[in-house]
Amino acid sequence: MDGDGIEVWRGGVNPWECDQMGHLNVRHYVAHAMDGLAAFSAALGAPKAFSPRAPSTLVAREHHIRFLKEARAGDALSVHAGLLQLDSDEALVLQTVRHVPGGEVAAVFHTRLAHVRARDCDAFPWSAAAARRAEALRVRTPEGLGPRSLELGRGRADAGLEAAGRLGLARHGLGAFGLKDCDVFGRVRASELMGRLGDASADPVAAVRAAVGEGLGGARIGMAVVEYRLAYLAWPEAGDRYDLRTAWTGAEPRRLRFEHWILDPDSGRPWAVAEAVLVVFDLDLRKTVTLPEDALADLRRRVVALG
Repeated sequence: MDGDGIEVWRGGVNPWECDQMGHLNVRHYVAHAMDGLAAFSAALGAPKAFSPRAPSTLVAREHHIRFLKEARAGDALSVHAGLLQLDSDEALVLQTVRHVPGGEVAAVFHTRLAHVRARDCDAFPWSAAAARRAEALRVRTPEGLGPRSLELGRGRADAGLEAAGRLGLARHGLGAFGLKDCDVFGRVRASELMGRLGDASADPVAAVRAAVGEGLGGARIGMAVVEYRLAYLAWPEAGDRYDLRTAWTGAEPRRLRFEHWILDPDSGRPWAVAEAVLVVFDLDLRKTVTLPEDALADLRRRVVALG
């Protein structure tokens, strides 16, 4: 199949979907990409895969996202999806988010999906019919739109509460998941796990603003994610709690790096782990900026070596 694949979602950016940086929050990028999986599963021959009585469905194991052009309130977007790789019970899917009209790429997802029993989320093989249909959906990642700083891969084996305490990962989020956060199968939606990372961004943003001070001429400073990788390791349900720990893992003049662990405070095990690459962002000029040397030195003192 040529191009981005089949169209699986189309809509606009609502003001309430935008964050303090003034553009579409990552939570809603993920929500739209996940909504598009209903159309993709229909193309594989399972149009009811996301209905409450479905015997099988698709779940995300991993999202890798690159952001290339910001989307702001009132912008129209579309999402296309195509198949990059099909394994016995998993698939790697390319999802391309474009501005409409014009076709500029806003974001590119590499989404690793598992074909699972809806009841217990255990993976099992694709049917022969689904595998045949999948061949018609194959695409290739366009040059320059693949992973750049963060490679696809599963989450850290050592992530957990004990390691977070030992390594000094700061707590940037704490709370519980509710019914409104869950899908029709009772599992917390991927967009809500990603959303908890956005909700916890206030501390890092405040640290950057404090470090920069007046060093950028009094500009209003924020941060914007340019690349994300999130691995889903277990699926919480309504009533489950989370303890979100964050480590600064790198600070360069034009790039900051973080690692996030969303942990279950009862078991100590991870719900999900994420890596992020961010730029410092002038909120008025809508441009990235270079950190002054004194600010960079301050931020580098926060960096944690995770190994």
